[in-house]
Amino acid sequence: MKAAIVTQLGQPPEASTFDAPSCKDGEVLVHVRAAAISQLVRARASGTHYSFDGHYPFIPGVDGVGTLPDGTRVYFAFPAAPFGAMAEQVAVPRLQCVTLPDGLDDISAAALANPGMSSWIALKERAGLHAGESVLINGATGASGMLAVQIAKHLGASHIIATGRNAQKLAHLKTLGADETIQLTEDAATMQKTFSAALDTGADVILDYLWGPSARALLEAASHALPHEKRRRFVQIGSQSGAEISLPGGWLRSCAIELMGSGLGSVPTPKIIAAIGEMLQLAADTGIRIPTQAHPLSALRKAWADTGSDMRQVITFPETV
Repeated sequence: MKAAIVTQLGQPPEASTFDAPSCKDGEVLVHVRAAAISQLVRARASGTHYSFDGHYPFIPGVDGVGTLPDGTRVYFAFPAAPFGAMAEQVAVPRLQCVTLPDGLDDISAAALANPGMSSWIALKERAGLHAGESVLINGATGASGMLAVQIAKHLGASHIIATGRNAQKLAHLKTLGADETIQLTEDAATMQKTFSAALDTGADVILDYLWGPSARALLEAASHALPHEKRRRFVQIGSQSGAEISLPGGWLRSCAIELMGSGLGSVPTPKIIAAIGEMLQLAADTGIRIPTQAHPLSALRKAWADTGSDMRQVITFPETV
């Protein structure tokens, strides 16, 4: 079958051929229609993500959209290595497939699933957001953060604060549901002071897509914010600004902050699949979308190299868009 294939560490995938999968007990064969190139997919392909098992060659792609043998359109996730979503066919446990709503096209569903899942699971499963609570989204100008603003609003957040570097995108976030925006600076002291003022208005839940200096400044601000006994849930999701921070233990002891992560491994797979199904239904019902660009497999190299645009790159099968 035709597929994208990663053959060695540090090399992007190439379009080639790979042995077709066979189904084990409990699995179904999915004829793939679309699979997105997400940050998770890139990280696994480069060998830098914690969930990568270190074995080559393999087909990249953690999830996608396709049809079952009976014609049912489904979203599917987490095929077993060395198979991935970026191939004409993939075998997946039936329990890791959800039927797609009619109001959502294949390409949009593939593009939305991973970034939308990140905030849906962080807010509902990890933080346990209650309607009326406030949310701060650190790093909200990317695809995941923009969806997080809309999802937090849908889930009943009373006040949403969005941070990022791009002033134009921050202004756009106010049209999507953000009540307040903060433009990040290079100065940690300034960030800490700005965050302290913002936390005075709430921030029951903090979603962090960045880590690095801004996350550290947020945690420092939270350690000093009043009232100290206010319960705040800090959910770490991504590390676009750095993999590590220095974190004084006193900051955690001086306030009622709860520090947790949200990602593969922190939530059981069945809950992840169910959450994605709920989020995709929301997208069908409300029209939530992100900028997306579709490519046939023959344009894989071009799509993979496009890391600077705001468009979510999606590979389609068969080779028609």
